[in-house]
Amino acid sequence: VQLQASGGGLVEPGGSLRLSCAASGRIFSSAGLGWIRQAPGKEREFVANIRWGAGTTYYTDSVKGRFTISRDKAKNTVYLHMDSLKPEDTAVYFCAASSRGMITTRSADYWGQGTQVTVSS
Repeated sequence: VQLQASGGGLVEPGGSLRLSCAASGRIFSSAGLGWIRQAPGKEREFVANIRWGAGTTYYTDSVKGRFTISRDKAKNTVYLHMDSLKPEDTAVYFCAASSRGMITTRSADYWGQGTQVTVSS
């Protein structure tokens, strides 16, 4: 599986962005796909995960109510819609996939390239 992330950019605080992660190859229903971010000088942080088959979602507390992860099975694509963005959301966002249903900062079978999200006025 190869993952291709896109959609980052510069946005003002309070704004919105949508990240996309297009996957090539077969994705099993037991797989989990999602996003991990890394801010300058900080460790990687789990952001969100969606189980490919059931669509069950998981979020880190700091983004609950602001970010929404979803998937389009027909397009083999996962999205991260980010609303009410804050400067502390600034980071490189990495798309990742795990055959075990949940990505973590230390456990992912596949990684995409990062996409930069900058929240600044």
